Amino acid sequence: MVRGKRIRRRDEMRKSRLAAASLMACAIAGAFYAAGCFTTKATKKEWIDPMKETKEQRDARMGWWRDAKFGMFIHWGVYAVPAGRYHGKEVRGIGEWIMNRAKIPVAEYKSYAKKFNPVKYDPDAWVRLAKEAGMKYIVITSKHHDGFALFDSKVTDWDVVDATPYGKDLLKPLEKACEKYGMKLGFYYSQAQDWNHPGGAKAGYKEGDGWDDAQKGSFDEYIDKIAIPQVKELFTNYDIDILWWDTPVWMNKDRAARLYKLLKLKPGLITNNRLGGGFKGDLLTPEQHIPATGLHYDWETCMTMNNTWGYKVDDNNWKSVEALVRNLIDIASKGGNFLLNVGPTAEGEIPQPSIERLKAIGKWMKVNGDAIYGTKASPFRKLPWGRCTRKEGKLYLHVFDWPKTGVLVVPGLRNEVVSAKLLATGKELKFERDGGNVVVRVSGKALDPIATVIELEIKGEPDVDPLYPTNAADGSITLRPKDAYLEQHGYSSKLFLSTEAGSECVRNWRVDKAAVSWDFDNKRSGKYAVSLDIFSKEEQSRDMSLVLYLDGKKIADGGLDDIKMNKWNKIDFGVVEIPKGVHSIRVRRFSAERRKRRKARQRVWGEIMVGDFSFVPASK
Repeated sequence: MVRGKRIRRRDEMRKSRLAAASLMACAIAGAFYAAGCFTTKATKKEWIDPMKETKEQRDARMGWWRDAKFGMFIHWGVYAVPAGRYHGKEVRGIGEWIMNRAKIPVAEYKSYAKKFNPVKYDPDAWVRLAKEAGMKYIVITSKHHDGFALFDSKVTDWDVVDATPYGKDLLKPLEKACEKYGMKLGFYYSQAQDWNHPGGAKAGYKEGDGWDDAQKGSFDEYIDKIAIPQVKELFTNYDIDILWWDTPVWMNKDRAARLYKLLKLKPGLITNNRLGGGFKGDLLTPEQHIPATGLHYDWETCMTMNNTWGYKVDDNNWKSVEALVRNLIDIASKGGNFLLNVGPTAEGEIPQPSIERLKAIGKWMKVNGDAIYGTKASPFRKLPWGRCTRKEGKLYLHVFDWPKTGVLVVPGLRNEVVSAKLLATGKELKFERDGGNVVVRVSGKALDPIATVIELEIKGEPDVDPLYPTNAADGSITLRPKDAYLEQHGYSSKLFLSTEAGSECVRNWRVDKAAVSWDFDNKRSGKYAVSLDIFSKEEQSRDMSLVLYLDGKKIADGGLDDIKMNKWNKIDFGVVEIPKGVHSIRVRRFSAERRKRRKARQRVWGEIMVGDFSFVPASK
């Protein structure tokens, strides 16, 4: 008994000394913090519902993202094992959708995990590569539609730790590398589609159904037992800045609200618009295309370097460095961000063509990054030679087509110009005013054939005459292809300007989800006979019609049943009342057969080429 008391007394004395030492350490640490010697990684933030925050609060939360402009998307998972092939044959479509496209049974697909062993994974090198490319944030698929998690989830064994020979969390090392290099980190999470867990959504199937009996089950049970717990795990175990939802199949307001509530666990988090249920998120996400005129909300174009997101061994259709850099410039000039994808292999390597392109982009960004980071959308409606970005007191002219005459015309700029110089070298350039335009004198060849940047310093906020196409002396209006906005669809053939068919035209219009539009300024209110010049070489183009919209309202349509092949045709839309003022005219194409069936899926038809759009006063 006495010995026991002595032991307790000795323990109490030890605890007393440890407590005193702890207090002393806290006092010393407090003094250091007060002196600014230490800084904490982050202070605890109070959660503010994004749907209720003020403009100032939203601007503060979105500030870093708006300035960043350029990020890396990473699609990685078990789908990198088949790499686009099933039973020795290539499966059409994008690599990460192979389970769905080939209707692979759950048990068979899960066997691929035994070959997912990314021993060459080097998160430090990945982040350094993104940084070298000029990227400011990374978004990686924590779980894609196949339901496979790249982290150690406690609610399933369908994850990298439990189902693969690798057996280790892939996200935590990436998080540490991002922290090391000052890179923001985001997780993509497929909250609805899950082709492995029972009840998970499957695009194209009725709720609760699938192509394998193992997939069938309650979607609500899947949300409660898989999606919600896994999102909690991501929020609790990782320090992330973005959550990127995707494909809200079978989602409704109640289901989305159950996931939305989890945002309280991550104050300051940025989310996209793909949760579903009417929750618009913080940014819009056009996929594989750039909005013709930008969007009136924060937005981010996500795009692949070839055709696939997840690794696909047979996809070698790589975009050029020029196309990728100009896409970045185009997006920045319209006020958006660019999220450019890489799809690593099952061994954990980013494909060499991706590495080469990222390094080449980084070379351009190292010289011209000031014209991208922290910029706002161009004040110009259209520029014939390239794009423009801006900051306070500065315009950055991204010249794609270097003038052979040595004269670069900046149309409609009313501001006083203080200076003009080449951004890459700082060389001063001569400039002058010519009526309503500013003329910059350049000489020799472009410094960079992809885009040479000229910095204009101006006084005041940009003041630009939009120079809309308008009435000729006889009252008519002609809208040229070069003035058109080409509205692309992500997975279709791209529209482009051409001089084929003996005239300037918009080419490669094959799908219904693409459109061509113009802005114009009508100085004379009245009735106009409206027509469009088109050209086609393919008989299939007759099975469709053109639909005309004025300021978003359908006003006319015209069939193509009687068009002549291999010659220009004038499609008559009849007489239309057009008020005085600035308007938008938009043309879409629809298949007659499709319009009867009212099907949602895109169809492809014969190519048509678009020429001039004409408005002639009806009295003439």
